[in-house]
Amino acid sequence: MVTDLDRWSTLCRKAGASGDCEGWHSRLLALYSEPHRHYHNLRHLEECLTEFDCTRHLAREPLSVELALWFHDAVYDTRAKDNEERSAALARDCLSEAGEAFGSRVTDLILATKHAATQTDPDAALVTDIDLSILGREEIRFQEYETQIRQEYAWVPAVVFAAGRGQILQQFLSRPRIYFHDTFFTKYEKQARANIQTSLLHLAK
Repeated sequence: MVTDLDRWSTLCRKAGASGDCEGWHSRLLALYSEPHRHYHNLRHLEECLTEFDCTRHLAREPLSVELALWFHDAVYDTRAKDNEERSAALARDCLSEAGEAFGSRVTDLILATKHAATQTDPDAALVTDIDLSILGREEIRFQEYETQIRQEYAWVPAVVFAAGRGQILQQFLSRPRIYFHDTFFTKYEKQARANIQTSLLHLAK
């Protein structure tokens, strides 16, 4: 598993985090394993880290990027609007021994996963490209992802969910390009747009 303790401990040592690395690893795995998570779970974290392992060469600060990926969905509550901020706060706590500048850098990368704007920072763009790689996966996996998102928002009435989800997907479709890095654009852009179009048609029914 790409989320094993050895990998995490090595990452912590490189980052200079001298706290309870094993305890933080257990805490992260427990968070990503919460029962209300259907997509934003341990599988998602593993998929993100696997994508990173294939594209590490694109990172200017690979250590910061990898840490941001570990923490980017550590807090996930579909009724809240500050998940990224709270996830970033957890990362800052974990990295408190590694220095303020380092913690701030990881925080910024986590906040980029709000996907509120086009990224000009290549590392922030890499984190968001990895996070959005699910959009360009094969149709079966994408449809599974869409079902899982609906399960996470089961408390939202169907009409309200369809409108909100449609707006989010349309925003991605309206971008000149969904993926910043050419590696991701070449691999996922065409399929992502096809997947989103199919989902929008389904949501409009």
